[in-house]
Amino acid sequence: RFEDGTVSFLDIIALKHGFDALEKLTGGMEKIKQHTFALAHYTYTVLSTLKYANGAPVVRIYSDTDFSNPDVQGPIINFNMLDENGEVIGFSQVDKMASLYNIHVRTGCFCNTGACQMHLDISNEDMRKNLQAGHVCGDDIDLVDGRPTGSVRISFGYMSSFEDAQTFLKFIITTRLSKSGTAIPFQSSVKELTTESVPDDHPSFNNADKLSPLPHISDRELRNNSSATKTTGNWQPTETEVESIRAAVSDIAVPTCRRGGKPITVTNIYLYPIKSCSAFEVAEWPVGNQGLLYDRNWMVVNQNGVCMTQKQEPRLCLVNPSVDLTKKVMIIQAEGMDPISVSLEENTGKETVICESKVCTHRAKTFDCGDRIAAWFSMFLGHPCRLTRQSSDMKNRSHQKNTKGPTPATNISLSLVNEAQYLLINIASILHLKEHVSARLEEPLETEELIQRFRANIVISAPESFEEEEWAEISIGALRFQVVGPCSRCQIICIDQQSGERNKEFLQSLSAARGRKTNFGIYLMNQPLHSSFPDTLSVGSQVLPVLKENTEIQPPASSEE
Repeated sequence: RFEDGTVSFLDIIALKHGFDALEKLTGGMEKIKQHTFALAHYTYTVLSTLKYANGAPVVRIYSDTDFSNPDVQGPIINFNMLDENGEVIGFSQVDKMASLYNIHVRTGCFCNTGACQMHLDISNEDMRKNLQAGHVCGDDIDLVDGRPTGSVRISFGYMSSFEDAQTFLKFIITTRLSKSGTAIPFQSSVKELTTESVPDDHPSFNNADKLSPLPHISDRELRNNSSATKTTGNWQPTETEVESIRAAVSDIAVPTCRRGGKPITVTNIYLYPIKSCSAFEVAEWPVGNQGLLYDRNWMVVNQNGVCMTQKQEPRLCLVNPSVDLTKKVMIIQAEGMDPISVSLEENTGKETVICESKVCTHRAKTFDCGDRIAAWFSMFLGHPCRLTRQSSDMKNRSHQKNTKGPTPATNISLSLVNEAQYLLINIASILHLKEHVSARLEEPLETEELIQRFRANIVISAPESFEEEEWAEISIGALRFQVVGPCSRCQIICIDQQSGERNKEFLQSLSAARGRKTNFGIYLMNQPLHSSFPDTLSVGSQVLPVLKENTEIQPPASSEE
């Protein structure tokens, strides 16, 4: 009845072949059910017993069963991670940390609002408040007033293994628990769980060419088995654990204007002409209607027309674009490659429509920069790709978040950025984080390296770390900016912008330093001025912030914490 057009007869025909293949590979759904349930039951049991040194649970599991019967419980575990004070850690942070360990989780409400309301104790009125706070399905607003808007889910399939379950549990241990004083219910429970998790009345996996049973692993075998992620009886992680540091939140009424003190100035200005490529530092730069002129006007796409970022291709940070406004060209350089130039004049060639999921899930209308540039990038990156540029008629792409201010952000045009026209960071905040990262790495760290990792447009020198998060608006010279909100960081800060090498300690250190979030820096939108002054941003300009009124301030954790 709901079919629109021809019935999908090819897919219907394919169903039998699909089930036949599944039967041949696994022995059928009954064996899959036993196998996946054993993994889920084992993981559920271990997760349920993980505790902090103070006895507080590490996770809160949401389930309608006790994982005792595969006929009523599927191979999924739905949970929220907690800190040692029992406060929920937002699912978006858990998702970002899991990605560092190559673990894919699903987060949010899973298209099941009713179950979400029931298990998270969210009333209809709470749902309305969350919507008013700007929360929509699929966003990163995981906590509203300290309460979760969703949760984290892991799933097991027929291809999942015991080692996969261990890898996930090791991720939880590594990021949440300390090395000493942590009792892990692992040693004595592995054999019992793997042999008794499936009820006796269910046939076991006993056919060699079907699914293999979970192995009977003794304590000695587990200690000597390198494939079991080098887990010992005490399950000591090999990497430095993340300390749980939660900043206290207090309701503080702040004045409209910033208190007097040391002047705040702009110390650095960066633009990124090609999305995800290296920064181009300038002393002063014109401001356009989408941000800094030519900032993120180009992007590298794969053969399917999808934007490539450093998440998929870290070597993009080794591509160095620079813009010559006098000659009206962009020069692109990289080690081992001859420089190549791209005209700043907009091409009138064939336009193509591509989909780039991280640009607010909008379709970006672009045009191709030609085969010569495509060959350059393909040779450097080692696989086919092309350079495209945002079309000038893409004025309708605007910010969609709920914001406050004299000029609604929804009226402002965006380039190929993810969230907003500008990203601002504070050197005082960088120095605060530098202490945490250096302590974890046990080696000195250059301030400039940290600045580059956070890929900001505007770097300022304010007296206090993270005071920028208290601002509602700022003025720089003749320009006024509205603060859109904090920047929630992802794994890109783990990439050394000089070498392209990854180090997950940076995101873990940020998480430890900031408590339950990975925020660093603030997003800005330019509020158009009716002024005779030229719209130019300059290093050395004074920054005049306006503070939020009656805001919740989350100060950085002290060294004692």
